[in-house]
Order: sequence, then structure tokens, then C-alpha cells
Amino acid sequence: MISFIKAALKTLKVFIIFTGCTILFYYGIMLVNEEYQNYHRYDEPEGAALKVSSAVHEDSSLLDRLMWFYLNGE
Repeated sequence: MISFIKAALKTLKVFIIFTGCTILFYYGIMLVNEEYQNYHRYDEPEGAALKVSSAVHEDSSLLDRLMWFYLNGE
């Protein structure tokens, strides 16, 4: 009977530690989510940012654009 009580107490201790760690992890994830929820990654860059390439080439034909796609993968 004593060994059963010891085993039950050890099981209860593991359960409490597991539950505490789970709650701590949950609130940690919620904190990170709240921090990055208002982070706008698609805003216009500020400062001295340069545009690398333009998507529209006015003087290129369809064949030129197709060759550019096959050569550069863009």
C-alpha cells in the first residue's frame, strides 16, 4: 500500500510539472504571437533602399521575356 501511494505521488508530481511547463509554453507562444501580430513585412522600405529590378520591361517582346525566363529563372 505504501508503494502505491509513493507511485501515485510521483505520478502527480510529473503531471503537475508537465501541466506547468505546458502552460508556460502556451503563454510564451501567445507572447511571441502578440509581438509579431502587428509587424508589417510588406510595407514600403524606409531609408536608402534601392529597387533591384523592375517587373515591367516596356521595350521587350514576348520572345525576349520568355528567353529571359528560361535563362534566369525569373
